[in-house]
Amino acid sequence: MSPSWNREQIVRRIEEIGIVPVVRAPSGALAVRAARALLAGGIEVLEITMTVPDALSVMHEIASRMGSHVLVGAGTVLTADAARGCIEAGAQFIVSPGLNLEVIRAAHELGKAVFPGALTPTEVITAWSAGADAVKVFPCSAMGGAKYLRALRGPLPDVKMMPTGGVNLTTARDFIEAGAVALGVGGELVDTAALAAGADGVLTERAREFLSAVRSARAELKKSTQA
Repeated sequence: MSPSWNREQIVRRIEEIGIVPVVRAPSGALAVRAARALLAGGIEVLEITMTVPDALSVMHEIASRMGSHVLVGAGTVLTADAARGCIEAGAQFIVSPGLNLEVIRAAHELGKAVFPGALTPTEVITAWSAGADAVKVFPCSAMGGAKYLRALRGPLPDVKMMPTGGVNLTTARDFIEAGAVALGVGGELVDTAALAAGADGVLTERAREFLSAVRSARAELKKSTQA
């Protein structure tokens, strides 16, 4: 990924792919293997959470070795200083589980995209008003999943939302139809047990399945709106 890409280009690429794998691996080595397996399955974006051991080094390694093919982001970023450190390590976008206005400002000052977490309508509005490039609706499943996202989108149709929590191959279509611009997917895609067992191909196959689900849902949605 070229460091010259601006925020708009980063966001547009994430929207095109439609899937942001959330990598919470128990070791840096497994996180790197997850990145390779996901790339083999066609997903060219991923989020390395700060809960991964030595996460900054992992981001740097992936950005250095696969940066021309993979858009690397940082997840579970809680402070502005952490956001700056992640971007220095090679992260092109920042994701938070909650709303911290200083994190938004820090990412934008360095020209990178940021997806703060929000759940209530007030939090979503506050995040969007503060300049969020998209709002991570988390944990979306705890509030009813796609039905909740659709309810939020009713009065807030211009807000870009990326639901995370409860997204799987069964619900992906519902979330896209509810208006999600992309889906944050954790263990349903990044199967750390499969990685630990050496079955990296499981992630590759699931990556293909998730991409297919998103493309199919978008095609059907486009067809229905044109009818």
